[in-house]
Amino acid sequence: MTLVNFNNKTRNTAPYFNNVFDSLFTEAINKNLEVNKVPGVNILESAIDYKIEIAAPGLNKEDFQINLKKDTLSVWAEKKVAEGEEKAYSRKEFDYYSFARSFVLPETIDAEKIDAAYLNGILTLTLGKKDESKLQTKEIKVS
Repeated sequence: MTLVNFNNKTRNTAPYFNNVFDSLFTEAINKNLEVNKVPGVNILESAIDYKIEIAAPGLNKEDFQINLKKDTLSVWAEKKVAEGEEKAYSRKEFDYYSFARSFVLPETIDAEKIDAAYLNGILTLTLGKKDESKLQTKEIKVS
């Protein structure tokens, strides 16, 4: 009879097994974060205006570019980071160093009444509505 040493590989592979799952979940989370590098938005409507709040922490007001072309409002942000200024994070889940968002505006927006402010990491766009008394209405008779 020959004796064979017992080798329980599951004891030795448990740490490896855990590391595989950790790396899978970490990679999945990081991939989702890379895809979703678009900041969250809140849109509020009142009787006189709309407010669009964009969460964009860590930026300066100079980093934003806002354009209105026809009925589309576009917001871009790009933060210039000087070389050697980047920090070595252990984990980094938010960075909005660059993003772009576009909003199709309703016809009731007055292009002359658009304002932007950046405070405490929130970019607030105020879009004034046209005065409804000035909106042209016309009754058309069927002949």
